[in-house]
Amino acid sequence: MLRFLLKRALSAVLTLLTVSVLTFGMFFALPRDPVSGMCPKNCDPQRLERVRQELGLRDPLVDQYANYLKGIVVGRDLGGAQGGRCDAPCLGWSYVNNEAVTDTLARVLPVTLSIVVPAAIGWLLLGVGLGMLSALRPGTWWDRAAIGFTLTGASVPLYVVGAVLLLVFVYTLHWLPVPAYTPLTTDPLRWAGGLVLAWCSLAFLYSAIYARLFRAQLLETLSEDFVRTARAKGLSNTRVYGKHALRAAITPVVTVAGVDVGAALGGTVITETTFGLPGLGRAAVDAVRAGDLPMIMATVLVAAVFVVLANLLVDLLYAAIDPRVRLG
Repeated sequence: MLRFLLKRALSAVLTLLTVSVLTFGMFFALPRDPVSGMCPKNCDPQRLERVRQELGLRDPLVDQYANYLKGIVVGRDLGGAQGGRCDAPCLGWSYVNNEAVTDTLARVLPVTLSIVVPAAIGWLLLGVGLGMLSALRPGTWWDRAAIGFTLTGASVPLYVVGAVLLLVFVYTLHWLPVPAYTPLTTDPLRWAGGLVLAWCSLAFLYSAIYARLFRAQLLETLSEDFVRTARAKGLSNTRVYGKHALRAAITPVVTVAGVDVGAALGGTVITETTFGLPGLGRAAVDAVRAGDLPMIMATVLVAAVFVVLANLLVDLLYAAIDPRVRLG
């Protein structure tokens, strides 16, 4: 088991290093002036040149990348033009926001986490539950209702679902406040009330996909020989479905969930824009519009970290669900 964990951890580290190299090269190795993009409005030529010197843009690219990694690991001194000392993990200075990139991330990441984590729990429970109900009662009205739900969820864009929920529950019935982010530690009720529509929108759309996936996988699993053998031994339906069939059918759902949750944590742009929530996705879009290269690089790296960690968690769950994976 330890060898399996070490292999997966090493693979995750190498993936993140590769992403950091590609991201750094995309903005600093191409034949263009990265400083003019980082400081497009409020920098005169003298300040631009001072920033170039402080960033070490005259140094070889290898040294520049080493300093960039050093900032992430132990921090570095950016100089007076970029706010002075930058503590680890240092991802640079944003001239657009006039603050360290890590300060911006510290402000927007809790919003995205508050949206995605409860929504992911909701779409997994609802999707797996509907898929199991549909697979165990094929051809019934339960099955047809579940299929209709999944088709609806897979067909309607998120911004349409969000707009309908806002119209009905906020502006017509006045049951919920206008979506806004309140820290969980400040007021849990306001935190939940401001995000519940975003949770419902994401859970509705994603659960439709998971319901279809799990229904198909469970129907296939129920036709396998080991399930028929378990029934022939006289095991109860609870043990056949819960211990044998469910465990075998859940692995594709775990795989897709790892990718979806990781990608969603990297930035739910449409959700945050629809409900006016200042999360990581909106910060990334704003950075692209403003040409804020340090912020763009940071959002790419953070998204990669979430995807890699989610897939690492999937590998660990695979090992727990199916011990044969550890032998691969």
